[in-house]
Amino acid sequence: MSVVLKPTVKHTASVIFLHGLGDTGHGWSSVFAEFKRPHIKYIFPTAPIRPVTLNGGFEMNAWFDILGLRPDATQDEDGIQKSSQLLLNLVDEEMKNGIPSDRIFIGGFSQGGATALYTAMTSTHRFAGIIALSTWLPLHHRFPAHLKQCENKFSTPIIQCHGDIDPMVPLQWSDMTVKLLKTIGFTDVNFKTYRGMSHSSSPEELDDVSEFINKIAPN
Repeated sequence: MSVVLKPTVKHTASVIFLHGLGDTGHGWSSVFAEFKRPHIKYIFPTAPIRPVTLNGGFEMNAWFDILGLRPDATQDEDGIQKSSQLLLNLVDEEMKNGIPSDRIFIGGFSQGGATALYTAMTSTHRFAGIIALSTWLPLHHRFPAHLKQCENKFSTPIIQCHGDIDPMVPLQWSDMTVKLLKTIGFTDVNFKTYRGMSHSSSPEELDDVSEFINKIAPN
C-alpha cells in the first residue's frame, strides 16, 4: 500500500518517492506534506518486508537486499529489478490516469533513491525529473550498456543530494554516480552537498528539492 497526498486542484503532475531501508511510506509523506503543491499528487509506497543480509538476516522493509557497504560488494540484482518493476507499475497507473511520464517525478532516499535511479536508466520513459537523496546508482557496472533510450532522455533533470558526513552511504558514492551519469550523456545533473548532514535530510536539502519540483512543474 502507498501513502498518497492527493491534489486539491486539477491533477497535472505526480511525484513517486521511495523511502530508505527499514522505513515506510509514512516517513517521507509527512516531510513532503510541508511543501506540497496543490496540483501535484504525491505517492509514497512501502517496500515489502524481507531479510537483510547486512543486518544479520533481520526482516525489515527493504527494496532489495544489502550484502555489503563496499562499492565492490555483491548486489541483489533480482531484488533491484523487482522493486524497479513495482515503481514502474505505479508510473503506469499514473499514466493511465492521464499524467504523461514527463510530468511524473520519481525519486527516493538511500536504497529508495537507488531504485529510482536504476529505473530511470532502464525504463523507456522520459520522466519529469529524478530526485536522488543520499543514494547511488546500483549495478553501475552495467551502464551505459543496459541504458534504455527514449526521446529527450539525456535532458531529464536530475537532482543528487548528499550529506558530507554520511556514515552509511559515503558521499563518494554520490560523486561517482554523478560522474557516471554525465559520462553516459545526461546534461542536466545538479549535485548538491550539505555540510554537517549525516544519513538523513535537512531543511536546506528539502528547500532544494521543493525548488527543483516547482521549477519543472510550476502548474
